[in-house]
Amino acid sequence: MMLRASAETSGEDVDLAAITDSAAIPTSVPGDRALLAFAEVCLGDDAEAIAEARRRVLDELDEAAMIEAAGVIANFQRMVRIADGTGIPLDPPMAALTADLRVELGINGYGVGRSERL
Repeated sequence: MMLRASAETSGEDVDLAAITDSAAIPTSVPGDRALLAFAEVCLGDDAEAIAEARRRVLDELDEAAMIEAAGVIANFQRMVRIADGTGIPLDPPMAALTADLRVELGINGYGVGRSERL
């Protein structure tokens, strides 16, 4: 939701489907493929793949971008794990605001999307 709002506020044309279909949809974000690959491998535990993705971000962008990306990835992981671990559902206003986006991106097809929490 915040990504969509940020794009609209800045006047950028962003196709959020790139989040779930990064190979097919170009974005205007510098280093987009490197950043998406970095975020993706950070969901696993392959230290070599994470290091390679980190190097790619460094090569395509710079150290500051890599550090910021790592911080964003860590923050999202933290928030999702806390919400999932404690069973925190989306509050009704957020569920309503994100209903179309969750359908558009196929998020409701994920395991948690099928629960009654959404």
